[in-house]
Amino acid sequence: MENVKRQKYEWNLEDIFKSVGEFEDAKNEIKDVLLKIQEYKGVLCESAENLYNCYFLYEQALEKFERVYAYGMLKYHLDMANQDGIKLFKDVEALGTEFGVATAFITPEITYADEDKIRAYISEDIFKKYRRDINDILEKKKHILSKEEENLLANYSEVFASPENTFDVLTNAEFKFGTLVNENGEEVELTDSTYTLYLKSQNRDVRKQAFNLMYNKYSEFINTISELYVSNVKVKTTTAKLRKYDSSLESAVINDDASLDVYNSLIDSINKNIDVNYKFLELKKKMLKLPEMHMYDLYVNPCEEGKDEITFEEAKQEVLNALGVLGKEYTDKLKEAFDNNWIDVYAKPNKRGGAYSMGVYGVHPFVLTNFVNSKRDVSTIAHELGHSMHSYYSNREQGVIDANYTIMVAEVASTVNEILLSDYQIRHEKDNSKKAELLYELLEMIRATFFRQAMFAEFEKIVHEKIESNIVLASDDLNDIYYSLNKKYFGTGVEIDEPIKYEWARIPHFYSDFYVYKYATGISAAIVIATKILNKEEGFVEKYIEMLKQGCSKKSIDLLKMVDIDLEDIETYNKTIKFYNDKIEELKELI
Repeated sequence: MENVKRQKYEWNLEDIFKSVGEFEDAKNEIKDVLLKIQEYKGVLCESAENLYNCYFLYEQALEKFERVYAYGMLKYHLDMANQDGIKLFKDVEALGTEFGVATAFITPEITYADEDKIRAYISEDIFKKYRRDINDILEKKKHILSKEEENLLANYSEVFASPENTFDVLTNAEFKFGTLVNENGEEVELTDSTYTLYLKSQNRDVRKQAFNLMYNKYSEFINTISELYVSNVKVKTTTAKLRKYDSSLESAVINDDASLDVYNSLIDSINKNIDVNYKFLELKKKMLKLPEMHMYDLYVNPCEEGKDEITFEEAKQEVLNALGVLGKEYTDKLKEAFDNNWIDVYAKPNKRGGAYSMGVYGVHPFVLTNFVNSKRDVSTIAHELGHSMHSYYSNREQGVIDANYTIMVAEVASTVNEILLSDYQIRHEKDNSKKAELLYELLEMIRATFFRQAMFAEFEKIVHEKIESNIVLASDDLNDIYYSLNKKYFGTGVEIDEPIKYEWARIPHFYSDFYVYKYATGISAAIVIATKILNKEEGFVEKYIEMLKQGCSKKSIDLLKMVDIDLEDIETYNKTIKFYNDKIEELKELI
């Protein structure tokens, strides 16, 4: 019976390759195509035919590499202590470096060619699939280095990835946090996957134990992690400087198809309205009936009744019901994901923590979760399947080069799903106390996705700016910056416990610089979209799905304008804060 369960709730990687031998064959095929691509080095822009043929080969190689990379990474993440899996993924990373080196000449040669000639080439119909990519190169000409310099950076790509890789291995495969005594008096091991579950415990001692165990471990390794993180930031800031960006933030937002106005409007709106967050925290403290509220009290739901448990099959049905508003095609594809091993569901020893969705071009998306029967896990599933459906639509409608949408747009689809799920749960709940619990969960999701991610975004901005100003940062400096931001975002109504200063060290997203602000912009866009869907605005679901189909064939900001959203406008974020405030008032009426 256990074997049946394992097969039903685990990935079937044979959807990508039937065997490791087939995977190895694909690797060799990629290397053959890369050799053919090299034949165009130095003559790429001599004719439209050369440019087209090279891009055609690049497209072939990229399709195969997406599958090879996915196979290697997914196998590795199933057991990050397995030596065969580690070697497989290292081989894939090495192939990625080889891929980057072999194709590094393309961008510089287009950059340094006569622009009018290139634009004449790509005006031909045969360049339709490659036009957007080539246009982007022409637009970013001033940030492209010489062929030799681009080749040098490509050769160092694997080295540049080492801080993040080391952090992943250290915190996922080697950290053991110790044991705590749970609500039933049982001694249980704390893991990264169960940490949030214990923080949501109604037993305050359990929450405190989990909090202290987690940050005791990170405090032991804080100097090592600080060195890894600062090294990672220096890679980003140095590369941005070499590419003639004014800052690493400018480099990041331009590559997101965003702008500095998007980032700064988000932070400005929150700084002007931070008191609304204090309002929710004060209500939380009152509901918890605590004389003082600590950082380890923030995740417990004061409305919760009974044990926070749900089976995966129940979670599946709830997600399908909630997302039915998006249409039959959408939900039929969700059923396929649930029933055909797209999702690796349960936590296992040495499995990568957290959750993600990975679209694999020409196959289907794969979702990793660490399901622990928590209600929050239902939102995680809905969230990750939002990414998956975005990948499904964009991969189906676009060529491989235009299918990979930016994260600026990706977090919209995932968060729309979360809001639709929350609305469904609240509307279908008859019991007012249970409805209050669900409404509280929605508010907590907004706090965590909007305010918390904006705090992370401020942390990143401060750290990068200091390093760009040649200020030396040690672990104490990083801890102090993070601790001060916690005081600013949580106000005087919360006791800012000293161990929280180590929290920054466990955030893996910081190794993808300026990633987290997109969660906050994403929820802002998602609130507008979900509201329109729930209000049954005529033709809007079709408009929304059409946006998902575009991949990155248009600029991200322009894609969102397809659904009437302007991320550069501070009013977009003010609407999120108003929505948050309105829901706080609704909760007040229920309790």
